[in-house]
Amino acid sequence: MPSNPKNDSVVKEKVQYYTGVGRRKRAIAAVRLSSGSGKFILNEQEVDADQEYNRVLESVDLLGKVDLSAHVHGGGKEGQKSAIRHGLSRALLKMNDELKATLKKSGLLTRDSREKERKKYGLHGARRGHQFSKR
Repeated sequence: MPSNPKNDSVVKEKVQYYTGVGRRKRAIAAVRLSSGSGKFILNEQEVDADQEYNRVLESVDLLGKVDLSAHVHGGGKEGQKSAIRHGLSRALLKMNDELKATLKKSGLLTRDSREKERKKYGLHGARRGHQFSKR
């Protein structure tokens, strides 16, 4: 009788994850946080953690104690970094509700809502008009 993979005696260890979605400009980051040794996986590739993320983890005294996995798309590099930082802060809040005061004081829970203003017709950009020439 063939073995059924669902009934095998091998039991995988359940890992507790905390998720958070961060946004900045056009970038969106889905961050997943779990207890671990400080690994940082960005778009399924292990990378060195940026100082910006380390600053967030240092502020709540969890540097080197959690693993961070992030999937980010859209925007540029700075927008993506800020989106990951925002998602990380939200995941930390789900992990431990007592960190809210620390994260809020550092301004890490607030979503930076500034977006690029659209170009209007008849203008060079969003606000820049044509140069006036008297002659």
